Amino acid sequence: MFATAKASGRSPPRVRHLRKAAAWSYGTSPDVSAARSELWLPQPALASCVRGVMVRDTRGVQLDNAQRFNHFPAAPTCALLWYLHGECKLLHPRPREADHEVQHRLPAVSLCGPFTQPTVSWNPGPMHAFMVLLMPDALHLMTGLDIGALVDRVVPAGEWLGPDWREWLVQMQEAVDDEARLALLEAFLQPRWRQARPAGGLGGFLLADWSQSLALRASRSALGRSLRQAERRIKRWTGQTQRQLKGLLRSEQAFLQVAARQPTQAPNWADVAVQQGYADQAHLCRETRRITGFAPEALRRQMTTAESLWAYRLWAVGVDDDGAVA
Repeated sequence: MFATAKASGRSPPRVRHLRKAAAWSYGTSPDVSAARSELWLPQPALASCVRGVMVRDTRGVQLDNAQRFNHFPAAPTCALLWYLHGECKLLHPRPREADHEVQHRLPAVSLCGPFTQPTVSWNPGPMHAFMVLLMPDALHLMTGLDIGALVDRVVPAGEWLGPDWREWLVQMQEAVDDEARLALLEAFLQPRWRQARPAGGLGGFLLADWSQSLALRASRSALGRSLRQAERRIKRWTGQTQRQLKGLLRSEQAFLQVAARQPTQAPNWADVAVQQGYADQAHLCRETRRITGFAPEALRRQMTTAESLWAYRLWAVGVDDDGAVA
């Protein structure tokens, strides 16, 4: 049910089959370590529920302090996060790299809400984490959770989810390996999403696919079809406004457009801004900083050399700008 994009080591691109899926590894800069980072993308049955599954494993790899940071952009998705080995400290959204005073240790099994700003975390030592990215409206439909109450928050998952979910959280934590967790994930979510999924609730790997489906559902809801009512429904289902979601969508499209180029090919940022619907290049720069914490060119250059940007590399290699598995 999941296709796998793998970013680790320094081997050339290759493709192999694993659990009816594909796995990739790709070469990186010599200063990027061989820490294991993987991304699974769901097939259509779960695409409108699960955006992806990310795994990060640094056990057995020597990383310095800077390499143990993790940078993530603002995102509309919720997440279930298992720390299977080691620990993670969520830092201030704009931390000084040496400032570990402003931090928060994440629960071993966390529920993360949508984030309206980029986040940075830090691992004091070797770690192994398994993260399921869930579309916020899907999580709401399956659990009844108020997504708005989770925005910009990380909470203990067991305190917010029902008994059947709590039992599953433990099963996932105690599974023998990540492939077993993937199987447990499919077995648990498929029947629940099949029952909760709204008619016509299609999705895809890109925010554009999900956003279009979300807007269509909101406009067709039985309680009224005015623009304001549709916007209220989107806010209730996702915890964010339609304007905020459009900004995230536009930023992802720009990122994938640039990531599809060869690393040595510097883009014309003014052209990228026009093609993705920004007012001008300055607008693109401001929004990229707001969502990622980086200027566009700095993000492009550092993505292939900074270990802390492993999540960006995964999405860059895992999904192309048409929304297909790379």
